[in-house]
Amino acid sequence: MVSYTLWYWPSIPGRGEYVRLAFAAAQVEYTDNSDDAGALMKLVGPQGKTGHPYHFACPILEVNLDASSKSRKTDEAQDAKAGAQADPSTFYLSQTPVILAYLAPKLKLDGTQEEALSEDEVELRRAHVSQLTATILDLSNEVHDTHHPVATGAYYEDQKTEAARRADDLRQNRIPKFFKIFESNIANNPSKSGFLIGKNVTTADLVLFQVLEGLTFAFPKLTKSLQDGGDFKQLYALRDQVAGLPGIKAYLDSGRRKPFSQGIFRHYEELDAEFKA
Repeated sequence: MVSYTLWYWPSIPGRGEYVRLAFAAAQVEYTDNSDDAGALMKLVGPQGKTGHPYHFACPILEVNLDASSKSRKTDEAQDAKAGAQADPSTFYLSQTPVILAYLAPKLKLDGTQEEALSEDEVELRRAHVSQLTATILDLSNEVHDTHHPVATGAYYEDQKTEAARRADDLRQNRIPKFFKIFESNIANNPSKSGFLIGKNVTTADLVLFQVLEGLTFAFPKLTKSLQDGGDFKQLYALRDQVAGLPGIKAYLDSGRRKPFSQGIFRHYEELDAEFKA
């Protein structure tokens, strides 16, 4: 039996939240190691204890093919795992879209359930789910770049002029463009399920849910004006549909969900404004 451990930064939902939502929707247990930045850093970079291939950044998913061998959170236990590369029962994955593509079929979030699909059609459906997921994550990255348009290592206050210009383009051009393609995918899904593709929820829907929630936090004036405009009714209906899924609802009500703060989605009053049609 497989066990999973998610490694991510403390305090913020960040890109780790996309992975947490997948486990929540599937109601699959996992270990969330997001309370020890020191232990996390031992898994990142060429000195990382994960072995080859090395990992540039988190989130990192630890997959243990022997569930009796639990992930250890202490420094001493991590030191003992220095030879993890030689342990065929444990491996690590990084990069959010890669982790989600790996988990999707295992958690039944790949859009292939309850449909009579050939082997080739299953592969294509999974690729399409990954395509949609990657597109939504592109928007997520663009949102991050509004408050850090010049340098990720510099403070927002050091690039406010550039951030204001970038945010204006995001509000007026980029977000509406993304929203239109999302709305069209939902509206033209042959199954009429209210999801982006197929009959059931996929990782793409979960990522879209998180991005919509993040945008509502970061740009409340913008998102209200777009929602009130009436052009994205199915998009916001998808958000509500995902929020009502048993596993997601339980997670949202559990108190385990980390609040938005200083991660990808940040609220700066001066960067927010209504959409100007």
